Amino acid sequence: MTAGCAVFMKDSENERKMNSFVHFESVRRETIRVRRRQWILFGALFFGALLGSVFMAEVSLGRLADGLPELLSYGHRTLPALHWGTLASDLAEWYWGLGNWLTLLLDTILIGFMGTFLGVLGALALCFPASRNLMDRYPVYFLFRRTLEIARAVPELVYALLFVFAFGLGPLPGVLAIAVHSAGSLGKLFSEVNENIDPSSTEGVRAAGGNWFQVVRFSVFPQVLPNFASYALLRFEINVRAAAIIGFVGAGGIGQELFLVIRQFIYPDVSAIVLLIVLTVCVIDIACERLRHRLIGRENLI
Repeated sequence: MTAGCAVFMKDSENERKMNSFVHFESVRRETIRVRRRQWILFGALFFGALLGSVFMAEVSLGRLADGLPELLSYGHRTLPALHWGTLASDLAEWYWGLGNWLTLLLDTILIGFMGTFLGVLGALALCFPASRNLMDRYPVYFLFRRTLEIARAVPELVYALLFVFAFGLGPLPGVLAIAVHSAGSLGKLFSEVNENIDPSSTEGVRAAGGNWFQVVRFSVFPQVLPNFASYALLRFEINVRAAAIIGFVGAGGIGQELFLVIRQFIYPDVSAIVLLIVLTVCVIDIACERLRHRLIGRENLI
């Protein structure tokens, strides 16, 4: 009797295992079919968007092949004639306006810095109500989210045109244009950082009787500050380049001079100014990288 019960229990156990295996296999096959359909749908949408983009952008390998020699020819015309025997005089002739260009370049850096500073302040004011885990009132969250989207949806160049019309030529329109766009871009990044914090500390502050502002001040801000600083430094590097571009519409800085020499076909000056901008961005990138490592700690980069 005991042996028969043991055999029966063993058969039942084997049957349960078999049923579990069959169920597992059916779920696995269904999951694979669902993922395959999703990948097929995604691939169809991607290639459809790619073909539509190629058609709307009029991308043509023939036109690219025809225009490439012209591009190389233009680049060659911007290069100065340098000779080893007269290198010093050739460089002096190439950078004949170095003093004025460095002054304008400093203006560009300051425009980028001031725009970044104001943009960071705006992002800090907007990002906390725009974080879903910090704002329980959905209308407030929705309003701040849409505000950030509006601020970053319009390019800096368009903002610069509007502010030049309102405030006239000069650095002020450039600073305001960069500040508004930076507030929208950084605000989105900051709010996403806020939504990834450890919720235990915020619950502790709330349990101790802290209000919303105290939760942000004592729980959220200490956790997110290193990432905020990292994003702000990255944005400063981007804004220096943007400050050079918005100078094309009269918003101050080296961009105005670059636009002038391009329109007047002063080819060597084009390469000289572009090289200055590239070197400046490289120096700022290296300095920001070192500062970021000091702020967040090298151990967090491993």
